[in-house]
Amino acid sequence: MNLHQFRFVQEAVRRKLNLTEAAKALHTSQPGVSKAIIELEEELGIEIFARHGKRLKRVTEPGQHVLKSIELIMRELGNLRRIGDEYSAQDSGTLSIATTHTQARYVLPDAVSRLRIAYPKVNISLHQGAPHQVAQMVIDEVAEIGIATESLAAYSELVTLPCYEWQHMLVLPVDHPLCLKERLTLEDIAAEPLITYHPSFTGRTKIDQAFATRNLHPRIALEAIDSDVITTYVRLGMGIGIAAEMAVRGLTAEAGGLVVRPVGQLFGQNVARVAFKRGAYLRNFVYKFAELLSDRLERQLVARAMTGHVNDYEL
Repeated sequence: MNLHQFRFVQEAVRRKLNLTEAAKALHTSQPGVSKAIIELEEELGIEIFARHGKRLKRVTEPGQHVLKSIELIMRELGNLRRIGDEYSAQDSGTLSIATTHTQARYVLPDAVSRLRIAYPKVNISLHQGAPHQVAQMVIDEVAEIGIATESLAAYSELVTLPCYEWQHMLVLPVDHPLCLKERLTLEDIAAEPLITYHPSFTGRTKIDQAFATRNLHPRIALEAIDSDVITTYVRLGMGIGIAAEMAVRGLTAEAGGLVVRPVGQLFGQNVARVAFKRGAYLRNFVYKFAELLSDRLERQLVARAMTGHVNDYEL
Protein backbone atom coordinates (compact mmCIF):
# COMPACT_ATOMS: atom_id res chain seq x y z
CA MET A 1 0.00 0.00 0.00
CA ASN A 2 1.13 3.58 -0.61
CA LEU A 3 0.20 7.21 -0.11
CA HIS A 4 -1.17 7.54 -3.65
CA GLN A 5 -3.78 4.89 -2.89
CA PHE A 6 -4.74 6.67 0.33
CA ARG A 7 -5.13 9.99 -1.50
CA PHE A 8 -7.26 8.36 -4.20
CA VAL A 9 -9.62 6.80 -1.62
CA GLN A 10 -9.88 10.07 0.28
CA GLU A 11 -10.58 12.12 -2.83
CA ALA A 12 -13.16 9.62 -4.08
CA VAL A 13 -15.13 10.15 -0.87
CA ARG A 14 -14.72 13.94 -1.06
CA ARG A 15 -16.09 13.88 -4.62
CA LYS A 16 -19.17 11.88 -3.59
CA LEU A 17 -17.79 8.64 -5.11
CA ASN A 18 -17.42 10.20 -8.56
CA LEU A 19 -14.09 8.81 -9.80
CA THR A 20 -14.03 11.09 -12.83
CA GLU A 21 -14.17 14.16 -10.60
CA ALA A 22 -11.63 12.63 -8.19
CA ALA A 23 -9.23 12.01 -11.08
CA LYS A 24 -9.60 15.62 -12.27
CA ALA A 25 -8.87 16.93 -8.79
CA LEU A 26 -5.77 14.72 -8.54
CA HIS A 27 -4.61 15.48 -12.11
CA THR A 28 -4.58 11.85 -13.12
CA SER A 29 -6.75 9.40 -15.08
CA GLN A 30 -10.00 7.83 -13.94
CA PRO A 31 -8.83 4.26 -14.74
CA GLY A 32 -5.67 4.91 -12.73
CA VAL A 33 -7.69 5.96 -9.69
CA SER A 34 -9.99 2.95 -10.00
CA LYS A 35 -7.07 0.53 -10.40
CA ALA A 36 -5.22 1.95 -7.35
CA ILE A 37 -8.31 1.63 -5.14
CA ILE A 38 -8.92 -1.97 -6.27
CA GLU A 39 -5.28 -2.84 -5.57
CA LEU A 40 -5.57 -1.42 -2.06
CA GLU A 41 -8.77 -3.40 -1.45
CA GLU A 42 -7.07 -6.59 -2.66
CA GLU A 43 -4.09 -5.99 -0.39
CA LEU A 44 -6.35 -5.37 2.62
CA GLY A 45 -8.65 -8.26 1.75
CA ILE A 46 -11.82 -6.15 2.06
CA GLU A 47 -14.05 -3.96 -0.08
CA ILE A 48 -13.75 -0.28 0.83
CA PHE A 49 -16.57 0.60 -1.57
CA ALA A 50 -19.71 -1.26 -2.59
CA ARG A 51 -20.17 -1.12 -6.37
CA HIS A 52 -22.89 -1.33 -8.98
CA GLY A 53 -21.03 -2.43 -12.07
CA LYS A 54 -17.99 -0.17 -12.25
CA ARG A 55 -19.63 2.67 -10.30
CA LEU A 56 -19.00 3.25 -6.60
CA LYS A 57 -22.29 3.26 -4.68
CA ARG A 58 -21.35 3.61 -1.01
CA VAL A 59 -18.61 3.14 1.57
CA THR A 60 -18.81 -0.27 3.23
CA GLU A 61 -18.65 -0.81 7.00
CA PRO A 62 -14.98 -1.94 6.92
CA GLY A 63 -14.38 0.88 4.47
CA GLN A 64 -15.48 3.38 7.13
CA HIS A 65 -12.72 2.09 9.42
CA VAL A 66 -10.20 2.28 6.59
CA LEU A 67 -11.18 5.89 5.92
CA LYS A 68 -10.61 6.82 9.56
CA SER A 69 -7.13 5.28 9.44
CA ILE A 70 -6.33 7.00 6.15
CA GLU A 71 -7.48 10.34 7.61
CA LEU A 72 -5.15 9.83 10.57
CA ILE A 73 -2.21 8.84 8.35
CA MET A 74 -2.67 11.81 6.00
CA ARG A 75 -3.12 14.22 8.88
CA GLU A 76 0.10 13.03 10.52
CA LEU A 77 1.88 13.26 7.17
CA GLY A 78 0.83 16.92 7.01
CA ASN A 79 2.06 17.36 10.57
CA LEU A 80 5.44 15.88 9.62
CA ARG A 81 5.76 18.40 6.82
CA ARG A 82 4.86 21.26 9.13
CA ILE A 83 7.32 20.08 11.78
CA GLY A 84 10.01 20.00 9.10
CA ASP A 85 9.05 23.49 7.97
CA GLU A 86 9.04 24.71 11.56
CA TYR A 87 12.53 23.56 12.41
CA SER A 88 14.20 24.13 9.08
CA ALA A 89 12.94 27.72 8.89
CA GLN A 90 11.72 28.88 12.28
CA ASP A 91 10.63 32.36 11.24
CA SER A 92 9.46 31.94 7.66
CA GLY A 93 6.74 30.20 5.67
CA THR A 94 3.13 30.89 4.76
CA LEU A 95 0.20 31.36 7.10
CA SER A 96 -3.04 30.44 5.34
CA ILE A 97 -6.16 32.00 6.84
CA ALA A 98 -9.76 31.20 5.89
CA THR A 99 -12.36 33.75 6.88
CA THR A 100 -15.47 35.68 5.88
CA HIS A 101 -15.46 39.05 4.15
CA THR A 102 -16.45 40.94 7.32
CA GLN A 103 -13.62 39.42 9.36
CA ALA A 104 -11.10 39.96 6.55
CA ARG A 105 -12.12 43.57 6.01
CA TYR A 106 -12.70 44.84 9.55
CA VAL A 107 -11.06 42.51 12.10
CA LEU A 108 -7.93 40.92 10.62
CA PRO A 109 -5.93 43.90 9.25
CA ASP A 110 -4.46 44.87 12.63
CA ALA A 111 -3.51 41.30 13.57
CA VAL A 112 -2.04 40.61 10.12
CA SER A 113 0.07 43.77 10.14
CA ARG A 114 1.35 43.03 13.65
CA LEU A 115 2.21 39.45 12.66
CA ARG A 116 4.29 40.77 9.75
CA ILE A 117 6.23 42.92 12.19
CA ALA A 118 6.85 39.95 14.50
CA TYR A 119 7.57 37.53 11.60
CA PRO A 120 8.67 39.61 8.58
CA LYS A 121 9.53 36.51 6.53
CA VAL A 122 6.07 34.97 6.91
CA ASN A 123 3.73 35.37 3.93
CA ILE A 124 -0.03 35.63 4.45
CA SER A 125 -2.48 33.75 2.23
CA LEU A 126 -6.05 34.93 2.81
CA HIS A 127 -8.99 32.79 1.62
CA GLN A 128 -12.50 34.26 1.84
CA GLY A 129 -15.79 32.39 1.78
CA ALA A 130 -19.04 31.65 3.52
CA PRO A 131 -18.73 30.22 7.06
CA HIS A 132 -19.27 26.62 5.92
CA GLN A 133 -16.59 27.13 3.26
CA VAL A 134 -14.24 28.49 5.92
CA ALA A 135 -14.78 25.32 7.96
CA GLN A 136 -14.18 23.09 4.95
CA MET A 137 -10.97 24.90 4.00
CA VAL A 138 -9.56 24.23 7.47
CA ILE A 139 -10.68 20.59 7.34
CA ASP A 140 -9.11 20.17 3.88
CA GLU A 141 -5.91 21.87 5.11
CA VAL A 142 -6.21 24.69 2.59
CA ALA A 143 -5.96 26.94 5.65
CA GLU A 144 -4.38 26.46 9.07
CA ILE A 145 -6.76 28.76 10.91
CA GLY A 146 -10.36 29.78 10.26
CA ILE A 147 -12.28 32.76 11.65
CA ALA A 148 -16.07 33.16 11.42
CA THR A 149 -19.17 33.69 13.53
CA GLU A 150 -21.38 30.89 12.19
CA SER A 151 -20.88 27.18 11.50
CA LEU A 152 -17.40 26.47 12.85
CA ALA A 153 -18.47 24.85 16.12
CA ALA A 154 -20.72 22.41 14.22
CA TYR A 155 -17.80 20.39 12.77
CA SER A 156 -16.33 17.58 14.85
CA GLU A 157 -13.15 17.70 12.76
CA LEU A 158 -12.37 21.15 14.13
CA VAL A 159 -11.19 22.52 17.44
CA THR A 160 -12.90 25.89 17.90
CA LEU A 161 -12.41 28.59 20.50
CA PRO A 162 -14.35 31.80 21.09
CA CYS A 163 -12.38 34.85 20.02
CA TYR A 164 -14.51 37.91 20.76
CA GLU A 165 -18.12 39.01 21.23
CA TRP A 166 -19.97 41.52 19.08
CA GLN A 167 -23.48 42.83 18.52
CA HIS A 168 -25.53 44.05 15.61
CA MET A 169 -26.05 47.75 14.94
CA LEU A 170 -29.01 49.47 13.33
CA VAL A 171 -27.92 51.78 10.49
CA LEU A 172 -30.26 54.69 9.81
CA PRO A 173 -30.28 57.76 7.58
CA VAL A 174 -29.63 60.77 9.77
CA ASP A 175 -33.17 62.12 9.22
CA HIS A 176 -35.01 58.83 9.83
CA PRO A 177 -37.82 59.00 12.45
CA LEU A 178 -36.32 56.08 14.43
CA CYS A 179 -33.28 58.24 15.19
CA LEU A 180 -35.47 60.22 17.58
CA LYS A 181 -36.89 57.20 19.39
CA GLU A 182 -35.11 56.56 22.70
CA ARG A 183 -35.97 52.86 23.07
CA LEU A 184 -36.22 50.79 19.89
CA THR A 185 -38.31 47.63 19.70
CA LEU A 186 -38.36 44.69 17.31
CA GLU A 187 -41.78 45.90 16.16
CA ASP A 188 -40.28 49.27 15.21
CA ILE A 189 -37.59 47.61 13.13
CA ALA A 190 -39.89 45.00 11.54
CA ALA A 191 -42.14 47.78 10.23
CA GLU A 192 -39.32 49.10 8.01
CA PRO A 193 -37.80 47.60 4.84
CA LEU A 194 -34.57 45.96 5.99
CA ILE A 195 -31.15 45.73 4.40
CA THR A 196 -28.97 43.10 6.05
CA TYR A 197 -26.82 40.04 5.58
CA HIS A 198 -27.42 36.91 3.57
CA PRO A 199 -28.83 34.15 5.85
CA SER A 200 -25.51 32.31 6.17
CA PHE A 201 -23.40 35.35 7.09
CA THR A 202 -22.54 37.55 10.06
CA GLY A 203 -25.07 36.52 12.66
CA ARG A 204 -28.13 36.65 10.39
CA THR A 205 -29.56 33.59 12.16
CA LYS A 206 -29.77 35.58 15.41
CA ILE A 207 -31.73 38.31 13.60
CA ASP A 208 -34.20 35.83 12.10
CA GLN A 209 -34.65 34.00 15.42
CA ALA A 210 -35.41 37.22 17.28
CA PHE A 211 -38.16 38.18 14.83
CA ALA A 212 -39.57 34.65 14.72
CA THR A 213 -39.79 34.50 18.51
CA ARG A 214 -42.05 37.56 18.43
CA ASN A 215 -43.97 36.20 15.42
CA LEU A 216 -42.82 39.14 13.30
CA HIS A 217 -42.25 38.93 9.56
CA PRO A 218 -40.08 41.83 8.41
CA ARG A 219 -39.63 42.64 4.74
CA ILE A 220 -36.03 42.06 3.70
CA ALA A 221 -35.50 44.61 0.93
CA LEU A 222 -31.92 43.52 0.18
CA GLU A 223 -29.48 40.85 1.36
CA ALA A 224 -25.69 41.18 1.06
CA ILE A 225 -22.48 39.59 2.32
CA ASP A 226 -20.65 42.92 2.45
CA SER A 227 -21.31 45.49 5.19
CA ASP A 228 -20.27 48.31 2.84
CA VAL A 229 -23.06 47.24 0.48
CA ILE A 230 -25.56 47.46 3.33
CA THR A 231 -24.55 51.01 4.23
CA THR A 232 -24.50 52.05 0.55
CA TYR A 233 -28.12 51.03 0.03
CA VAL A 234 -29.22 52.62 3.30
CA ARG A 235 -27.80 55.88 1.96
CA LEU A 236 -29.83 55.36 -1.22
CA GLY A 237 -33.03 55.23 0.84
CA MET A 238 -33.92 51.58 0.21
CA GLY A 239 -34.47 50.88 3.90
CA ILE A 240 -32.73 50.69 7.25
CA GLY A 241 -29.71 48.46 7.78
CA ILE A 242 -28.68 45.84 10.30
CA ALA A 243 -24.90 45.39 10.21
CA ALA A 244 -22.07 44.03 12.33
CA GLU A 245 -20.66 46.27 15.03
CA MET A 246 -17.05 46.02 13.83
CA ALA A 247 -18.08 47.10 10.31
CA VAL A 248 -19.94 50.30 11.19
CA ARG A 249 -18.44 51.51 14.47
CA GLY A 250 -16.59 54.29 12.62
CA LEU A 251 -19.67 55.73 10.88
CA THR A 252 -20.73 59.21 11.91
CA ALA A 253 -23.59 61.44 10.85
CA GLU A 254 -21.12 64.12 9.79
CA ALA A 255 -18.97 61.83 7.66
CA GLY A 256 -21.55 59.62 6.00
CA GLY A 257 -25.02 60.94 6.75
CA LEU A 258 -25.81 57.81 8.77
CA VAL A 259 -26.58 57.09 12.41
CA VAL A 260 -25.81 53.76 14.11
CA ARG A 261 -27.66 52.43 17.14
CA PRO A 262 -26.68 49.28 19.11
CA VAL A 263 -29.38 46.59 19.04
CA GLY A 264 -27.66 43.78 20.92
CA GLN A 265 -30.47 43.95 23.48
CA LEU A 266 -32.90 42.91 20.71
CA PHE A 267 -30.85 40.41 18.71
CA GLY A 268 -28.44 39.07 21.34
CA GLN A 269 -24.68 38.81 21.41
CA ASN A 270 -22.66 37.02 18.74
CA VAL A 271 -19.39 35.17 19.20
CA ALA A 272 -16.68 35.06 16.56
CA ARG A 273 -14.66 31.85 16.78
CA VAL A 274 -11.31 30.62 15.57
CA ALA A 275 -10.90 27.07 14.29
CA PHE A 276 -8.00 24.67 13.82
CA LYS A 277 -8.08 21.17 12.39
CA ARG A 278 -8.24 18.65 15.18
CA GLY A 279 -4.88 16.96 15.69
CA ALA A 280 -2.96 19.43 13.49
CA TYR A 281 0.55 20.59 14.37
CA LEU A 282 0.54 24.38 14.75
CA ARG A 283 3.64 26.37 13.93
CA ASN A 284 4.91 29.16 16.18
CA PHE A 285 3.53 31.93 14.03
CA VAL A 286 0.05 30.32 14.02
CA TYR A 287 0.01 30.53 17.82
CA LYS A 288 1.26 34.10 17.60
CA PHE A 289 -1.50 35.07 15.16
CA ALA A 290 -4.14 33.62 17.50
CA GLU A 291 -2.73 35.72 20.35
CA LEU A 292 -2.86 38.82 18.15
CA LEU A 293 -6.52 38.15 17.33
CA SER A 294 -7.49 38.08 20.99
CA ASP A 295 -5.61 38.37 24.26
CA ARG A 296 -7.78 35.47 25.45
CA LEU A 297 -6.14 33.10 22.96
CA GLU A 298 -2.84 32.56 24.74
CA ARG A 299 -0.55 29.90 23.30
CA GLN A 300 -0.90 27.66 26.36
CA LEU A 301 -4.70 27.74 26.10
CA VAL A 302 -4.74 26.97 22.36
CA ALA A 303 -2.23 24.14 22.83
CA ARG A 304 -4.37 22.71 25.63
CA ALA A 305 -7.47 22.86 23.46
CA MET A 306 -5.65 21.03 20.67
CA THR A 307 -5.02 18.12 23.06
CA GLY A 308 -8.73 17.72 23.77
CA HIS A 309 -9.39 20.20 26.58
CA VAL A 310 -11.46 22.55 24.44
CA ASN A 311 -14.28 22.85 26.98
CA ASP A 312 -12.01 24.50 29.53
CA TYR A 313 -12.47 27.89 27.89
CA GLU A 314 -15.49 29.98 27.12
CA LEU A 315 -16.07 33.73 27.08
